[in-house]
Amino acid sequence: MRTRSGPRAAVTAALAAVLALGGGGCAPVDEPTPTPSGDGGNAAQMLGQLTVAQAGSMRGYSREKFPHWRDTGKNCDVRDTVLKRDGESIKLSGCNVVAGRWESVYDGRAFTDPSDVDIDHMVPLANAWRSGADEWDDAKRGNFANDLEQPQLIAVSATSNRAKGDQDPSQWKPANRSYWCQYAENWVTVKHHWRLTVTTAEKAALTEMLEGCTWASKP
Repeated sequence: MRTRSGPRAAVTAALAAVLALGGGGCAPVDEPTPTPSGDGGNAAQMLGQLTVAQAGSMRGYSREKFPHWRDTGKNCDVRDTVLKRDGESIKLSGCNVVAGRWESVYDGRAFTDPSDVDIDHMVPLANAWRSGADEWDDAKRGNFANDLEQPQLIAVSATSNRAKGDQDPSQWKPANRSYWCQYAENWVTVKHHWRLTVTTAEKAALTEMLEGCTWASKP
C-alpha cells in the first residue's frame, strides 16, 4: 500500500491531532492583543510617558516667537476658526465672526459678543517655552500656537483666561470642577504630542485630576 505524502497527508495529520485532543471541537486560536488607540494610548498612559524635568528659564521668551493668529481668509484668522467651532448661532461678515453665543467651560459664563471671548492656549506659550519650546524655531512655535488638530485652542471667558495666565495645573485649575477630567486630558494630550516636559508638581496635579475619571484608564 502506498504511503500518503504532500499537502493532503499534512491536512490528515492535523485533523487527527485535533480529534485526539477531545473530539471534533475547534482548537483555540491565540489572537494578538490589540494595541491601544491614539498617540500613546489613554491620558494616564500618555502622562506616564512625559519627561519630568524642572521648568526651564524664561530667558529670551517673547510671544512674538510664537507667531499667531494665522490668516485663514480675507478678513479672518485662526481666532475666527475657533470662535466658529466653539460657538452657536454664529454670524459672519465674510469669514470673520461678528456674533454668536459662547459658554466658557472654565467658569460656565455665557457671552454673545465675540470681543468678550478669549482663545486660550491649553498649554500656555510661556509654559511651553519653559517645557522645551525654547529649543524650537519660530516656524514650529507658530505651528504650536495655531494648532487646531490637538485640543490646544479653546474659546473661554477673558477673565478665566487671564486668571490662568501661564500657570500649569498645579498652580491653576478651572473653577468648573466638572471640566477637570477633560482639562487634564487635553493638557496631557498637547504636551505628549509636542513632546514637552512636565514638572514634578505638574505631573502630581494631573495625576490627581485624572483619578476617578472613568475614561482615563480605558485604551
